Amino acid sequence: MITVSNVGLRFADRKLFEDVNIKFTPGNCYGLIGANGAGKSTFLKILSGELEPQSGSVFMTPGERLAVLKQNHFEYEEYEVLKVVIMGHTRLYEVMQEKDAIYMKEDFSDEDGMKAAELEGEFAELNGWEAESEAAILLKGLGIGEDIHYKKMSELNGSDKVKVLLAQALFGKPDVLLLDEPTNHLDIKAIQWLEEFLINFENTVIVVSHDRHFLNKVCTHIADLDFGKIQIYVGNYDFWYESSQLAQRMAQDTNKKKEEKIKELQNFIARFSANASKSKQATSRKKLLDKISLDDIRPSSRKYPYVGFSPEREIGNDLLRVENLSKTIDGEKVLDNVSFIMNKDDKIALIGKNEAAKTALFKILAGEMEPDSGTFKWGVTTSQAYFPKDNSEFFENSDMNLVDWLRQFSPNDQSESFLRGFLGRMLFSGEEVNKKASVLSGGEKVRCMLSKMMLSGSNVLLLDEPTNHLDLESITALNNGLIAFKGSMIFSSHDHQFIETIANRIMELTPDGLIDKQMTYDEYLETVKA
Repeated sequence: MITVSNVGLRFADRKLFEDVNIKFTPGNCYGLIGANGAGKSTFLKILSGELEPQSGSVFMTPGERLAVLKQNHFEYEEYEVLKVVIMGHTRLYEVMQEKDAIYMKEDFSDEDGMKAAELEGEFAELNGWEAESEAAILLKGLGIGEDIHYKKMSELNGSDKVKVLLAQALFGKPDVLLLDEPTNHLDIKAIQWLEEFLINFENTVIVVSHDRHFLNKVCTHIADLDFGKIQIYVGNYDFWYESSQLAQRMAQDTNKKKEEKIKELQNFIARFSANASKSKQATSRKKLLDKISLDDIRPSSRKYPYVGFSPEREIGNDLLRVENLSKTIDGEKVLDNVSFIMNKDDKIALIGKNEAAKTALFKILAGEMEPDSGTFKWGVTTSQAYFPKDNSEFFENSDMNLVDWLRQFSPNDQSESFLRGFLGRMLFSGEEVNKKASVLSGGEKVRCMLSKMMLSGSNVLLLDEPTNHLDLESITALNNGLIAFKGSMIFSSHDHQFIETIANRIMELTPDGLIDKQMTYDEYLETVKA
């Protein structure tokens, strides 16, 4: 168990948090959420002891072991993969090293024998005999085959290194597990395996993630960093989000009687309880949900941008015909005779492991890249808006402020007050609109690109990884905006919930060709699993 007492931290003049008093108890998985820059990763560093708070203290039950997902992917370059995983249990690894050093001695003394016997006893207590097999099981679950287990870390690619460091954190059943963005760079199978692992994990987990589906699957509680405090809520991310929205509506509706509010809350809790899965997490969560009172849910200070795409023209039945498109990039054939027809009301999720293949198809359809062979034709009633994965060319060396930057893409030369209002809905308020476009953060650039697309009034959207760089609030707003969009679209994303709630058709680019299914993402994953 971890107990946080009166913890506070400031950076320069900025208060991240103060007087934080919470307990993280065994058997629960806490999703630590907060706006970008709120201090989530910093708080994890305080819990791990990497960073000292300026006030207060963090207490962990004596004898318990804490494990952290390492962020330095090059820390263990000269070590074998299997050893790196076992190094997650520091004391066990030390015992193994000491034992090996003694047994390597040529002049083995009685004293060495006694020390070796002592170490053998500790090795057995720490479950050392199972260490290699446990490490191998973790690696296999994350998709690291046995042929890699004895390679050096320096021989692995970036995504495999991430998986090894994740296995290291999970190794040896730590009492407290701290995970900062554990699903980054993981493929869908590895994420599903990690979800099951954490659902069945019996100790304490505290996780930061932008993956809402992941938070919904694994979390029993949400730890919300807001107003410089951390408040614990029972339930997963969706429950927190819906309850904070409900609390906001209740706060605004001062005329509603308390009895009506209580009934609304009860109906809300019943709906979430009924939709819960049958995992251990959901079972324990359901019991706690039933105990929530009206005072337990509070409005959030979070601001959500407004994302809404309004087509200026209704789309016809003839949208897009693609025939035998092929493209080779840097000697690799990324597209090979790709053919499909896009229909009215299609919301197509383009998936596949080859990122270059997906981006090439988007660029070709947007007219930014020529195919080597094949053709494509847009219908006469269509107008397309394109969101590129790499938007740097739109912002590099731009001395324009945001109003002037957006004016370039305004088809009707809109007034400054209109553009300011538009930017305000995308959370650029007041003096922020005078920022130079060249100094924007990754998330701010994405919001500007979405503003550009919304102004176009297009009835077909092409979106290549639009959720990259966005915080949870902006992802949620974009998600809702695309669900409500009345046109058609092709998009790619690694956000499970984003794909599942928007797409009605899945197209996967594979080395063997295009797989095209008219179904939801979860239905598609079931067919792949089968």
